[in-house]
Amino acid sequence: MLLERLELEFTIESPDIDEQQNQGESVHNYVIRLAEEKAKHVAQNHPQSIIIGSDQSLECDGIILGKSGNHENAKKQLRMMSGKSLIFYTGLCVVNTENQSIEKDVITYQVCFRDLSDSEIENYLIKEQPFQCAGSFMSEKLGVSLLSKMQGDDPTALIGLPLIRLCEMLRNQKLIIP
Repeated sequence: MLLERLELEFTIESPDIDEQQNQGESVHNYVIRLAEEKAKHVAQNHPQSIIIGSDQSLECDGIILGKSGNHENAKKQLRMMSGKSLIFYTGLCVVNTENQSIEKDVITYQVCFRDLSDSEIENYLIKEQPFQCAGSFMSEKLGVSLLSKMQGDDPTALIGLPLIRLCEMLRNQKLIIP
């Protein structure tokens, strides 16, 4: 039996959408809404494609933390997160423009931050500059040194794209993985 190899073309686009939280919106609803809006925005210009949208945030002391945007905001976020057990929420949306199907989910991952000193926070921010990451935290680099524990089903969710769940969604679209 001869199997044909499917060649895929990948492009990465960052859609320019309003990422403001809606009044009273939960972190769960916030990340799934943004993931879907991003995917649908990109899908408008890509017929016969499968579009992946993703967004991540966390909640700390009742405040949704997204991208800090700068050093001072990042410092405030990390001080707030110091010594706490927090859950990162990653919204994931797959849009198939060929058959108009949409599948979406929120994948969570829990992390426990150590009690962080001001110098640890400052050193981390200078070395990593994680200002475009939820909570100013990047687990794939030096950020893991800020933690005492990580817990969840898919560690790639913490990086911002939950690959285990994404592969399942892509298989639902009849893609063969691997």
